[in-house]
Amino acid sequence: MSKPDELLVDVATLVESGQSNQMSLTVVTGGAVITGRLAPEAVWRQRVSEVLTDSARLGEFAAIFTAMTPHEGLPTHLHFHVARILQGTVGIPETGGMYRVSIADVSAWTMGDFSYSDH
Repeated sequence: MSKPDELLVDVATLVESGQSNQMSLTVVTGGAVITGRLAPEAVWRQRVSEVLTDSARLGEFAAIFTAMTPHEGLPTHLHFHVARILQGTVGIPETGGMYRVSIADVSAWTMGDFSYSDH
């Protein structure tokens, strides 16, 4: 979107202000469909840092995610956790991943997450 959808920005702002991670959302961005729950950026960054800290090869990157500077203004990104990229009838990864999506790059969205089937 050349101009981010104001309603989507409002949803992201509410997630950020409430520190909730229960809002389910599905977006289309760059031809991919991502479905899952939104998290406040601080919560998302902390979780990414924890995953990296537990990795023998990637632990050195953990600090980048916790050295957060205060964000001023409206949210510019959506922070998904327990999310999947839908490919046909399969969700990748099976266990859910953590994705950061620029709101300006979202071409379509809907409330809720889509279910999928691996059959």
